[in-house]
Amino acid sequence: MNGPFVIPVHDIVRHPGEMREHELTVSLKERWGEGLVSIEEGTDVVLDVRVESVHEGILVSGEAATTLRGECGRCLDPIEEPVEVEFQELFAYPGEEANDFEVQDDHVDLETLVRDATVLALPFQPVCQPDCLGLDPETGERMTESTEKEQVAPIDPRWSALQKITDQGNAADRSPENTEGS
Repeated sequence: MNGPFVIPVHDIVRHPGEMREHELTVSLKERWGEGLVSIEEGTDVVLDVRVESVHEGILVSGEAATTLRGECGRCLDPIEEPVEVEFQELFAYPGEEANDFEVQDDHVDLETLVRDATVLALPFQPVCQPDCLGLDPETGERMTESTEKEQVAPIDPRWSALQKITDQGNAADRSPENTEGS
């Protein structure tokens, strides 16, 4: 077995209690993820992996760190943020039962495991900042960068009569007759 995500475990296979740690940096050969953000081809994924021999197979646990790139779901500005995920899976010894992950030729291939954990950690609706207001529907400008005074939302014509009452009430509150100092 060859590949950047393949780790040899021949020295700990069928030796329960044995453990090895590995650090890998893998450059992706294809894009991971779809939608507004993804991990682009050529991006490095740094893996800190621990492989432990247990009776049923090889227990793999670790962390993956990389960088996502894409666009904000509200204002469409470019986003580049770090992504860190943890993963753990048992790679079973080949046998009679079908398993999702198996030890093959005294190696474990982590690509599917790391890709699935990383892609599932990507935000579905990414934002450039938590309080991003998005784009103004009329002007198309980013609302967080607008230098104009705060715009008042248009009033539904069905409520305009109530607005007149509110305006009259505000004017009455400001009149000199309603001051408490007298």
